[in-house]
Amino acid sequence: MTDPNAIRPSALDQLPDRDPEETAEWQASLDAVAKAAGPHRAAYLMRRTLERAEGTGIALPKLLETDYVNTIPTSGEPGVPGDEALERRITAWNRWNAAAMVTRGSKYGVGGHIATFASAAWLYETGFNHFFKGKEADGSGDQLYIQGHASPGIYARAFLDGRLTEAHLDNFRQEAGGNGLPSYPHPRRLPWLWEFPTVSMGLGPLSAIYQARFNRYLTARGIKDVSGSHVWAFLGDGEMDEPESTAALALASREGLDNLTFVINCNLQRLDGPVRANFKIVQELEAQFRGAGWNVVKSLWGNAWDELFALDTTGALVRRLREVPDAQVQTYQTRDAAYIRADFFGKDPALAEMAKLLSDDKILECFHLSRGGHESRKVYAAYKAALEFKGAPTVILAQTVKGHTLGTGFASKNANHQMKKLSVDEFKTMRDLLELPIPDSAFVDGKVPYGHPGADSPEVRYLQERRAALGGPAPARRTHAIAPLPSASEKAFASFDKGSGSQNVATTMAFVRLVKDLVRDKETGKRWVPIVPDEARTFGMESLFPSLGIYSPKGQTYEPVDRDQLMYYKEAKNGQILNEGITEAGSMADFIAAATSYATHGEAMIPFYIFYSMFGWQRTADQMWQLGDQLGRGFLVGATAGRTTLTGEGLQHADGHSPVIAATNPAALSYDPAFAYEIATIVKDGLRRMYGEAAPGEDPDVFYYLTVYNEPLPQPAKPAGLGIDEGIVKGLYRFNTAESAGLSPAANAARIQLLGSGTAIHWALEAQKLLGEEWGVAADVWSATSWTELRRDALEADAALLRGEDRVPYVRQALQGAEGPVLAVSDYMRQVPDQIAQWVEQDYTSLGADGFGLSDTREAARRHFGVDAQSIVVAALAQLARRGEIKATAVKEARERYGL
Repeated sequence: MTDPNAIRPSALDQLPDRDPEETAEWQASLDAVAKAAGPHRAAYLMRRTLERAEGTGIALPKLLETDYVNTIPTSGEPGVPGDEALERRITAWNRWNAAAMVTRGSKYGVGGHIATFASAAWLYETGFNHFFKGKEADGSGDQLYIQGHASPGIYARAFLDGRLTEAHLDNFRQEAGGNGLPSYPHPRRLPWLWEFPTVSMGLGPLSAIYQARFNRYLTARGIKDVSGSHVWAFLGDGEMDEPESTAALALASREGLDNLTFVINCNLQRLDGPVRANFKIVQELEAQFRGAGWNVVKSLWGNAWDELFALDTTGALVRRLREVPDAQVQTYQTRDAAYIRADFFGKDPALAEMAKLLSDDKILECFHLSRGGHESRKVYAAYKAALEFKGAPTVILAQTVKGHTLGTGFASKNANHQMKKLSVDEFKTMRDLLELPIPDSAFVDGKVPYGHPGADSPEVRYLQERRAALGGPAPARRTHAIAPLPSASEKAFASFDKGSGSQNVATTMAFVRLVKDLVRDKETGKRWVPIVPDEARTFGMESLFPSLGIYSPKGQTYEPVDRDQLMYYKEAKNGQILNEGITEAGSMADFIAAATSYATHGEAMIPFYIFYSMFGWQRTADQMWQLGDQLGRGFLVGATAGRTTLTGEGLQHADGHSPVIAATNPAALSYDPAFAYEIATIVKDGLRRMYGEAAPGEDPDVFYYLTVYNEPLPQPAKPAGLGIDEGIVKGLYRFNTAESAGLSPAANAARIQLLGSGTAIHWALEAQKLLGEEWGVAADVWSATSWTELRRDALEADAALLRGEDRVPYVRQALQGAEGPVLAVSDYMRQVPDQIAQWVEQDYTSLGADGFGLSDTREAARRHFGVDAQSIVVAALAQLARRGEIKATAVKEARERYGL
């Protein structure tokens, strides 16, 4: 099979050979070495030559893989400072309590994972003892993205440290009583401990990259110097199959994020079996990261292997390690020495001779126990090398055994991810292996005890001293010192109250104009973080380029093609805009980092992320859930919204359901504003709630989703009267009546209430006019700014009634006394306005754009879905006819008149 990475002769033929004779001599020398000493020696010399070339600055294509050995040889490892014996005992206690916690909880059927932390214990403990900076250090400390399945080990350490009690551990995955521990790192559930959600898998690595990038952004913009912070992301080798895990590797390399380290726990197993049964995941990951420009450190083998490598005078051992597939390595972990002698060593005569020099115990020590990720000295060396490497991020590929120290029933077994408990005998075996002073008498009625050496023990004192030296406990989340931001100038919001006069303005442009005013605010302007996925011109944001600049760590090293234009493309080292290119996932990761800066760095930032509404919630809803878990604050803006408003783009672009998906996220406040003044009112209230003084009972840890449209229409002035702002924020207010619209209905005219949201209110207003002028029907028009908030208020009212409290839903209060039936319409599927149907006392029906979108004009699309003004008129007449308030023939007549 041809190597796809090989240099093709045709490629070299394009380069001039200035000395063909010299080239021939080099080639002949290589042939001679291969003939005399074998191809492996020739390959060794070539690699040494390439390494020398790279070290002297000669530009050559880099090797994407190295041998299946440690990057840092034993002779190059630094000594581990501190007391290694005490660190071993601390790690042993944490291993024990992590396993005990999950086992004790298993009787309640709540699940849990034992094997992951067992494999990764030293990866965490070495960091906690020597590297991870806490919040009390200078700056903001380090940011730790903990692998979700390893959470029991983190709880176990917090227990040893005195931050958790046995009662907490016994409530692992049992939170309903209020004193439990969440299954995984969930900041919303345990906000004093966890900072970053890392389950769903794949979102942790993506977020870690953008967090490291956002740290640089904060420093470059002079908001806060967090150059001392380092981002550590702990990942599983199986997790790297998630596309999000590797989606931003090139960004991290391109921007030189040497404040970032990935630690990938390569235990060679995913949930059901081997990660790469017939291949080698470590080698694959090395090539992937090296190809993306990362520094790669492999820590694969423990000290027990030193003797084997010393005996490998021919390179046979290294070659055999490279060729054995991962699933077979996993098998060696479970087999006896005779099997390993025959299958591993017996494949090569040189290895067979080597095996004769090794005892069975030595073979088992190497193949069963000794891995680079299980020895503090190996891990320490890798971490130190990562922090010292400058110019690029580092990935550490640490090989471990899944289920290490849990006994032969767990180690490397395919099913160990689903195994939730150890037997008492297995715990006793584990105790003896870890040399823990837990007597048999502590196992009462078959229940495994927790272990703790005592609050004043050498282990606990050492742990706490190390954490104090590194800046306090970790992980930890802090928000208590954040002061409310000052309110933005009232002028920025009030300017929208007068409307646009004769000028047509799309609500997307209205939002952008508001932001342009807010970023000029002397107090809070610098805290806005505009985020856009390469669609700024679509949304009319190009005017912000020269004034705010697009963030780039390199600044602008070129002359932009549009430099002579007023709104030229300007990049700057202190740029304020994050323009991520075509990546909604990356933009959301940016948003999450900015939206949680108030906790991570003690600096409240105000992100707004504007995107094609179809490509927001539908594509990245999992990250929106992550945002809610992380208690993020900010504004998501779904632009070019609606199923019929974006002309000509067709099915894939037509959003008729983002408010439905947004409604499923408890932290998302979803609004569909119709007018510019509504947008201003909602944003103003959002700033108050999230960044100012939240009212009693209000949760500030929310984010806002606003749908805005690209259809230029007249923006009316804000109606006068009390309660308008309250109605806008709560979700519903009466925009006008038939009388205030100048229609003068007859005293006995049939009346209907038209509820519209977003751009649909314009169709309702046109229908109001047709109903009055052509059918003698009085229609009042209401703006439903948020169907979802109306529903949530009604649900809370229902819950209050069950508690014996007398509370009426706001939607019922607002519509109280309104005559006639209610007809609701939006540019989304009917499920959106139907959210409030059960709490409306009047007869209720709805219109919406259900189904797939299509390419056509706005008018044709609206007629197709039956939501245009004429369709609303027919639906309204049908409602009134069913009630006997008009003649049934009017409905047929209207259908024929309007060609429906």
